[in-house]
Amino acid sequence: MALPISKPKLPVVVEKPTPYTFDLGHLLAEDPNPVALDHAAIDQSLAQIARDGAQSLINQLLTTCPLKSTTDGVLLTLPQPATRLPREKPVPQPKPPTKWERFAAKKGIKAKTREQRRNLAYDEESGEWKRKWGYKGLNKKGEDDWLVEVDQKKEAERKEGTSIRGDGRRERKERIQRNERKMRKNQRDAAAKTGKKI
Repeated sequence: MALPISKPKLPVVVEKPTPYTFDLGHLLAEDPNPVALDHAAIDQSLAQIARDGAQSLINQLLTTCPLKSTTDGVLLTLPQPATRLPREKPVPQPKPPTKWERFAAKKGIKAKTREQRRNLAYDEESGEWKRKWGYKGLNKKGEDDWLVEVDQKKEAERKEGTSIRGDGRRERKERIQRNERKMRKNQRDAAAKTGKKI
């Protein structure tokens, strides 16, 4: 039985006419030397160049970066990257503020906190926490009352086919539609300023 032929061990120290430059934060080893390829055995030439670069990078990491032994293994702390990597796309332009954002900045209106955004409010009459809007919301209070007070002047001016019972719901729906129209207009204005189509 023949013993398997072992490959000769390659040197640990890589000798180059011009030394490598390193950016250990990105694990980058840059070789400024010209590449000499043997076109007859191009795969072996490329493998040798890659092996030399990897070996020199490992040598540099082990000599300059601090090592720490933990229960999970040996950890190596990398320094901050020094090379700025190029972007694939240009930096996006900041979006122009919408009409509401301009108004809020002028008036000093700030975004609501998480507690303010919660859909719960305390109802003094019932003594319970109820929803501000939505199913059985406080914004629908009075729409389903069994007894409604009628103002004779307003009743005389009322449009044909409408009743006092639907006034609250009608006003709420009109407010929602008005807000949606304003929102669409703001989106169109912002898109026109950026040059995009909606």
